[in-house]
Amino acid sequence: MTMLLQPSGIETAAKILREGGTVAFPTETVYGLGANALDGAAVAKIFAAKGRPSWDPLIVHVGDREMLERVAVVTAQAERLIGAFWPGPLTLLLERTKEVPDAVTAGRPLVGVRMPSHPLALALIRAAGVPVAAPSANRFGHTSPTTAVHVLEDLDGRIDAVLDGGPTAVGVESTVLDPAQEGGQEPMLIYRPGAVTLEMIEAVAGAARVFRSAVAGDENSSAPPSAMPSPGVGIRHYAPRAKLILVDGAAELSTKAEELSRGGERVGVMLPQGWAATAAAEVFLWGEWENGQALAQRLFAGLRDLDARGVTVILCPLPEAGGVGLAIRDRLEKAARTK
Repeated sequence: MTMLLQPSGIETAAKILREGGTVAFPTETVYGLGANALDGAAVAKIFAAKGRPSWDPLIVHVGDREMLERVAVVTAQAERLIGAFWPGPLTLLLERTKEVPDAVTAGRPLVGVRMPSHPLALALIRAAGVPVAAPSANRFGHTSPTTAVHVLEDLDGRIDAVLDGGPTAVGVESTVLDPAQEGGQEPMLIYRPGAVTLEMIEAVAGAARVFRSAVAGDENSSAPPSAMPSPGVGIRHYAPRAKLILVDGAAELSTKAEELSRGGERVGVMLPQGWAATAAAEVFLWGEWENGQALAQRLFAGLRDLDARGVTVILCPLPEAGGVGLAIRDRLEKAARTK
């Protein structure tokens, strides 16, 4: 059985990490599954627990500047971004040091690194005294966890412990950014949108563009993809057990729910506040449609809630692509892919 630890058990969790074990812990984004990033054998336990293919790199979480410099080479552009957004939900792709095992980066020269802002995450990393590799604490390809209960649904008995810090505040994974372009010759590249938005990044550090993951491999394939330059770029991920169908607006949501229900499906709906419900569906009250932060925070919890009710199909409207809406669309479009 996996130990469920309260915040008072932080020293126990830190000891597990130092000794090569695995601990799921809260960050401001989602729960991460952590292991000592400098211990290749410990990192291998993350891949085994998640069923994650070895070609998919991990993000390293640090608690201070010394840890950062153990794992990465910091450029001037990275310094600007660190000053503006750390601690926080921004992962930077930087040149790795020789201390970082190949397993962390899938053999690539860049390592994803960030400093989380969640106080329990920071306290755990600092108590452990090592940088912590940590992807989301769920089975590979499944809906990301935003509570300790979600972690146990996927990983109970597969990891050593879960540190319970309550629900996460952001609800979607960190923005992943390659800041390597110096001198403004080429825009920086956002591999995964998140709560640190394109607009926020450009205001601090210049032009950026969003990577289009159609060139990446299928995350359900056992073969290495043709290109996996960063964590978070596989084309199918975040998926609930039920089939996810994306719709455009309230009218299509209602019409599609009635149609699917008549066809024998058990329908679940991610319903924004103020939109008309339908008797043909199980409803998760998502949040205010104009409040992207609220929608992001409740996104994965809603998909998991509807799955738990046994629906066969989930209908979800797509928000506008501006700000954090871009991150929500990214997660939903990947979750809705059938292959």
